[in-house]
Amino acid sequence: MTVETETRVAPGRDVTAPSRAARVRGWLANPWGRPRWLAAFTVAYLVWALAPVLIAIQFSFNGGRSRSSWQGFSLRWYVTDPSLSVLNDPSLRAALSQSLKIAVLTMLIATPIGVGLAIGLARWRARGARAANTLMLFPLITPEIVMGVALFLVFTNLFGFVDLGTPAQLLGHVTFTISYVVVVLRGRLFAVAAQYEEAAMDLGASRWQAMRMVLLPLLLPAIYASLALVFAISIDDFVISAFLSAGQDSITLPVRLYSSTRLGPTPALNALATILLLITLAAVGGAGVALRRSRRRSGEHGSAVEDLAQFDM
Repeated sequence: MTVETETRVAPGRDVTAPSRAARVRGWLANPWGRPRWLAAFTVAYLVWALAPVLIAIQFSFNGGRSRSSWQGFSLRWYVTDPSLSVLNDPSLRAALSQSLKIAVLTMLIATPIGVGLAIGLARWRARGARAANTLMLFPLITPEIVMGVALFLVFTNLFGFVDLGTPAQLLGHVTFTISYVVVVLRGRLFAVAAQYEEAAMDLGASRWQAMRMVLLPLLLPAIYASLALVFAISIDDFVISAFLSAGQDSITLPVRLYSSTRLGPTPALNALATILLLITLAAVGGAGVALRRSRRRSGEHGSAVEDLAQFDM
């Protein structure tokens, strides 16, 4: 004997439709659906991060000395003020020149060294390879204040022949930024198999020719990215530059900005910070353009190498 139960449903109501609370919970907690609040969070973050920068840039064009009350548009703090503008203040010009000099030299020295270290560590399979890789990442995990104190003690107590100032600052920046180059290049080397070099050597190229004509063109995007990254890190560095400075002749731009904001700041500091921002953006933008072009060339070069490898096999 079977017992049949009848369920009475209101006319026009779908039994299989989920309730409103279930639909709301599914709309809020679906990890695979369309992101609900991502656009709002992104806009809020951009406003939070960029609004102070835009306000600082705005007051660099202020006609008066105030950094909070707008008094009309002017280029006074860039060029026209006879003693306080960036163009006419020797201390501001010296700080900008010192930062650019250190950043360019660091970029030209640290990037080739980092490229060589990245290739060697990626292709090295000896017993000490793992320890060398770990040691290379040590500056990335060390607090910069610790790195600055350590470099100061090294140059004052151990390597006394290196004078504080530009030589010590340059060596400190190179030491600190090489690890970034290695990390960027290692990421690119993971995508470039060793078979490209092996194919070139099978076709008669020496190891040096294979690296120069095959591997380095494939690494050009990462090299351009490393150049821009090293330049941006070096020109923006404060801690190491402050510890290794030796007077007014070696004061860099971040150190000058910090010391001036504690005394009697004028909109000239805003103008100096704006120039620093524009230089950094120009370096990153130039690296992006070079990166886009090199990707096209490396793609064509990579396809040609693959054809040669398949022909050799």
